[in-house]
Amino acid sequence: MRVDAVYTGARVLTGEDFVPVDAMAVHGGRIVALGHAARELSAARTVDLGGATVVPGFHDAHNHMAWYGMGLDELDVSEASCASLDDIYAAVAARAPEQPAGTWIVGRGYDQTKLGKHPDRYGLDRAAPKHHIKLKHTTGHMCVVNSLVLSQLDLANVPAGGDVVSEGAEPTGLLREQAQRLLDPLLYPVPLADVERGIDRAGQQYLTEGITSVQEAGIGRGLVGNTPIELAAYQRARDAGRLRVRTTLMIAADSLHPLEHGDGDDVEFGLDLGLRTGFGDDWLRIGPMKLFSDGSLVGRTCAMHEPFAGETNNRGYFQTAEDKIPEIVRRAHRSGWQIATHAIGDRAISVVLDAYAAALAEFPRADHRHRIEHCAVIDQPDLRRVAELGVIPVPQGRFVNEIGEGMRAALGPGWEAWCYRQRGFLDAGCVVPGSSDRPVVNGAPLLGMADMVHRRTPTGHVLAPDERITAREALRAYTYGSAYATFAERDFGTLDIGKCADFVALSADPTDEDGLADARVLATAIDGAIVYES
Repeated sequence: MRVDAVYTGARVLTGEDFVPVDAMAVHGGRIVALGHAARELSAARTVDLGGATVVPGFHDAHNHMAWYGMGLDELDVSEASCASLDDIYAAVAARAPEQPAGTWIVGRGYDQTKLGKHPDRYGLDRAAPKHHIKLKHTTGHMCVVNSLVLSQLDLANVPAGGDVVSEGAEPTGLLREQAQRLLDPLLYPVPLADVERGIDRAGQQYLTEGITSVQEAGIGRGLVGNTPIELAAYQRARDAGRLRVRTTLMIAADSLHPLEHGDGDDVEFGLDLGLRTGFGDDWLRIGPMKLFSDGSLVGRTCAMHEPFAGETNNRGYFQTAEDKIPEIVRRAHRSGWQIATHAIGDRAISVVLDAYAAALAEFPRADHRHRIEHCAVIDQPDLRRVAELGVIPVPQGRFVNEIGEGMRAALGPGWEAWCYRQRGFLDAGCVVPGSSDRPVVNGAPLLGMADMVHRRTPTGHVLAPDERITAREALRAYTYGSAYATFAERDFGTLDIGKCADFVALSADPTDEDGLADARVLATAIDGAIVYES
């Protein structure tokens, strides 16, 4: 047999335990032999990887690809560019002469916990009084707009699950959670061409970081959607060769609806034609239904049992009404959907677990793999329930490094041990994926893995040191764990015979803590073909 390629001169980490071999053979996009057996095969081409360590392609289980890619054209008002509110207002003022009056200036990435307070409408009015202005919080759970925008919003009808912040009787310009939907008549839907361009730009960056697969955490209608026909942008990107990484799409719960069905049919809720989780192929497929239960920890809008530190009257709130969550979960579960519910606060997590438990009791399903996205503040009893119910927690290790001080300030010292846990989930028997929630934080997997190991906040504080995991476990999360979270472990996640030949060549061994610190991406391959070289 003459295979397409044999990769040699490398330390190839195979299987779930990362057993090293020295060669890998690829044919038709799949791994067909490893080690000595691979070296003995005749090949159309033999590639010497120059001593690199080869691992499975990295897989981000929760990211916002289109949001990130489109945001590259927006004004950067993050800490990297703006250290103060005055810097933000100056950046807005500098952008204004570059575009016509009446157009939108959209900024991204500010964090009030680092600035001391949110920007406000008055500062934005002074900076660019003739432009529409929207500054997006780094979490995406809130934004600030200027008076020109506020004057066009229906402030008398704020959607449930959000609020317009005021000082006295005057709105400050801060829109939190579902209140951002007030902007829909002005900004939604986004043209498909813009979404497609964002997908392309994001994918180009992802390949440089060793990412070969992603899960897009919400498309369609609702808080994270760009257009009700958003799936079409991904199909168009694929047709044009601009979908550069394998993509699983989470469909926003607001895009699902009751379905006409025959007597006895259990497909009662979903997308037209009965489409649901699993439809598609190994490049583009429909994944879970994405449901928002609550808000943000840094923004102090997630649903908590106890008040946030220093705010005795603030326990956060639900984005989806608490009494509606069980029925949405029930209907989606019965109709065959995997469900991925955003839940950050401990109260929201308890409510979601109750809903999952009730749905499973009424309609048992052995391998549902329902998920809790973020699963950020969780006590030991609920952690055990996550494991017992077979729920997949999806925490983000990188959050600790970039926004950890804001999380600590919101919780207070007594709650830190419950925050963005990793070791606790693994010890309970959960499969934990690796993810970033990009563009909330830098999504480079090697950075995310390092933060899962070290858990250092920006000040150097180790957040919940007992929740640290090993470098090997972090790599497993960003490979096998993420593939498992989307029912893809038969094709991706490990380098084994028969699986897709998606891999990353690194300058050092990331299963070793020192190697992880030194590792950089040398090359990225999908289906056995190198698609990026440093």
